Amino acid sequence: MGEKHYRSVIKAISWRTVGTIDTMIVSYFITGNLVMAVSIGSIEVVTKMFLYYFHERAWNATSFGRIKAVQNDYQI
Repeated sequence: MGEKHYRSVIKAISWRTVGTIDTMIVSYFITGNLVMAVSIGSIEVVTKMFLYYFHERAWNATSFGRIKAVQNDYQI
């Protein structure tokens, strides 16, 4: 079963929100600078959202690891 494009977009946004908060926290601990941490998070949120969307669509286009639905060979 495939997914609609808007589902991939919503998944990308929700995952990037979590990922960006994580990036900002890690960046703050490394740099000690809140402005730098927010700057890093702001840049990566946009780039990674686009990357995730195309990654998700590529996986959706392949049948690797999916189980095919099998029709019954008889009817009752």
